[in-house]
Amino acid sequence: MKHNLKKIIALTLSIGMAFAFTACSSSNSGDAGTTAQTEDPIAKYGSDTLKLYNWGEYMGDTLISDFEEQFGVQVIVEYFDSNEMMYTKIQAGDSYDVLVPSDYMIQRLLENNALQPLDKEMIPNLSNLAEGVKNLPYDPDNTYSAPYFWGTVGIVYNKNNVDIQDLEKEGYAVLKNPKYKGKIYMYDSERDSFMVALKSLGYSMNTDNEAEIEEAYQWLKELNDTMEPIYVTDEVIDGMINGNKDLAVVYSGDATTILQENEDMAFFLPNEGTNLWSDAMVIPANAENPKLANEFINYVLTYDASYGNSEAVGYTSSHQQVMDDMSGEGGLYESNPAYLPRMGYEKDEVFEDNTVLKEKLSELWIKVKASN
Repeated sequence: MKHNLKKIIALTLSIGMAFAFTACSSSNSGDAGTTAQTEDPIAKYGSDTLKLYNWGEYMGDTLISDFEEQFGVQVIVEYFDSNEMMYTKIQAGDSYDVLVPSDYMIQRLLENNALQPLDKEMIPNLSNLAEGVKNLPYDPDNTYSAPYFWGTVGIVYNKNNVDIQDLEKEGYAVLKNPKYKGKIYMYDSERDSFMVALKSLGYSMNTDNEAEIEEAYQWLKELNDTMEPIYVTDEVIDGMINGNKDLAVVYSGDATTILQENEDMAFFLPNEGTNLWSDAMVIPANAENPKLANEFINYVLTYDASYGNSEAVGYTSSHQQVMDDMSGEGGLYESNPAYLPRMGYEKDEVFEDNTVLKEKLSELWIKVKASN
């Protein structure tokens, strides 16, 4: 969400065939239903092929091949680069077995009766979910969705060139501080940019109040006209790793990668609040292979699969033990403040689906960037 911008997308097709039914089980005793299958997958699931539609570069290198080998199936993977791109294909009748949309898009899919409930008897590993991704407003009982990754949006800054006192005092308004003119990356995303402006002004990022939206528009227009920001998507990662700018609005998962690669960079979450986002696995109503889809979701929620995903991508795992191990003593991201999301902060919000508002913000965002 945010997620439209996660990683550089290459639309590819990945098909892998399993050649053996290798006995394999997760190293974590809390995982369930993950041992290799001895039955013919067609007899067990009704199919030996799964169609997955996911964000690009959003999986561990061996996630798919390991699943294929363990269950004797093949997985066809397609990639999308925005929730809207995914939604358009679903609305056109394209059939997939598992999708990984963002929170607000899951809300829209549910409102359109486009999802089917999870078979929780086939997904005992839902018990592994982290507390921070339980009871989310778009699907509070995880009836339809199993969280995949989650995080926040914050500011990555160069500790050598940005005064932390400026960040603590000004919050998002630091992006309008003349000291940092020409040294700023902004996401080229209307929802994220308006979130920054609305939060800085003390408003909800889900507001549909016209006066508040107009004030946020003027806030962003002033930033554009006076601060010479560079609007980016995934190139923000390499740009900040290379130290090209001193301030950047960044998704926490990308911030994790930046901080791992450049020790001069730090991560700051403004007190005004931010977007607490999540992406989750769902099964479309027209899925051709729902049994295999439930098996795949259960597999992704094992310790090993979740660990491999988080290690490869840098985004926060939805698996409680993986998250704890990654961020805890001796963990890969032990000293990386971007990895562990802020939880329970009253000013943080989850995006709500509002197509009319999104269209309005999209129009205003074009005007913001064209104003100088």
